[in-house]
Amino acid sequence: MRFVIVGCGNVGMELARRWTAAGHRVTGTTTTPARVGEVAAVCTTVAVLRGSDRETLARTVAGADAVVLTVSPRIARAFDAGSRTAEYATTLTATAKTAASVHPRVIFTSSISVYGAGAADPVEESTPLTGDPDASPRNFIAAERAVLATPRGAVLRIPDVYGHPRDIDYPSRVRMAHELLGGSVPFDGSALLHRIDYRDAAAALDFIVARNLIGAYNAVPDGSVPPTNREVFAGICADSGWPELSYRGEIATPRVPVSSAKLRAAGFTFAHAA
Repeated sequence: MRFVIVGCGNVGMELARRWTAAGHRVTGTTTTPARVGEVAAVCTTVAVLRGSDRETLARTVAGADAVVLTVSPRIARAFDAGSRTAEYATTLTATAKTAASVHPRVIFTSSISVYGAGAADPVEESTPLTGDPDASPRNFIAAERAVLATPRGAVLRIPDVYGHPRDIDYPSRVRMAHELLGGSVPFDGSALLHRIDYRDAAAALDFIVARNLIGAYNAVPDGSVPPTNREVFAGICADSGWPELSYRGEIATPRVPVSSAKLRAAGFTFAHAA
């Protein structure tokens, strides 16, 4: 089979590696010409493009069995509400709308921020989505709607991704918050630190494609209730002798457990504990 992965970050690269190892033909995309060699190491072919470029994307996905969007906004352009506006709209909404307009089978990697703080306990796929005006949930929701409006569209809602050797670990994230942001961060200290190993995120995308699933699915390891952001980061600050972070609450994520029962009922199993 032939697949296209738009946005080859850690999850996209792992998905490409899985698919090429299984004998599939995979086209990976990047916006950065300097990354062509890196992407080519796990993909059959590489295309340099922006997901919002309709003509180029249409040529790239022609004849593909599925298109998977694993695009991620750049963290350096998402530190405050103002900078998130353009970055999230261009990266998420524009890419999803374009992909959905040129291919009938699109799978979008979304975020549990679409639930806000969570209007139900536990949060399930039927839980109402947030009306928060912040650019993060607003654009994830807009991208989801574009994909789910197509007959064969699917959405995978994931939490914070961790585990890849290139990832910034949590102590480094806290140090960055102090050095670059004065110890003030845009998320909610009372939200649970839901997270997923990058390999499980890639496996869940593979599962949705292989099983021809449509609609929205949560992919959040739900075997236990995780600690809050404040609990985790306060411990890191204490261990490193840093002041505690302050939480602006601009990006709300669930303060309650998120259920992945729908995905597990379809046969998926998480291989890595959060």
